[in-house]
Amino acid sequence: MQDWEKLENICKQCGNCDLCRTRHNVVFGVGVKDADVLFVGEGPGEQEDLQGEPFVGAAGKLLDEMLCIIDLDRKKNCYIANIVKCRPPGNRDPKEEEQDACIGYLHQQVALIKPKIIVCLGRIAATKLIRPDYRITREHGQWECRDGVWMTAVYHPSALLRDASKRPETFHDLLSLREKIRELNAKM
Repeated sequence: MQDWEKLENICKQCGNCDLCRTRHNVVFGVGVKDADVLFVGEGPGEQEDLQGEPFVGAAGKLLDEMLCIIDLDRKKNCYIANIVKCRPPGNRDPKEEEQDACIGYLHQQVALIKPKIIVCLGRIAATKLIRPDYRITREHGQWECRDGVWMTAVYHPSALLRDASKRPETFHDLLSLREKIRELNAKM
């Protein structure tokens, strides 16, 4: 897919914000390039920056376990990306201007992938992609359809590592996601 390779190469040479100065690797994304389901996190952490792949640390291990529960796998049937492609120093939240400098790459990934479903992993992805006033604690697991794409948000895996009490809610959200996938596949 020539457009995909071109976009990835452009992204890897990006200097649109100061995050490029401290990165080891641009973390473009991983998975099936025509997946029905796209997961979007906020940005790479230390391990992701070192390895050049999203969600490879402890949160990534938990994410893989979450995906397995609903028959998804980053190597077989979904794609994982982030709002920003370079690690914010100290794993801080990406600043608004950093998100704005990078969001075009994600929009282009979405245009190439053409997912049926976008799952925001955490507050930052949800406020950037669903709605600026999105409240993850109140609205997680709720569905919205935009331009034919179903969108929802779940707690970020790192939040679940910090607060295990959110795991039952997330399990319910994952079952809802599995049901939405089945529903959309049945319509085809």
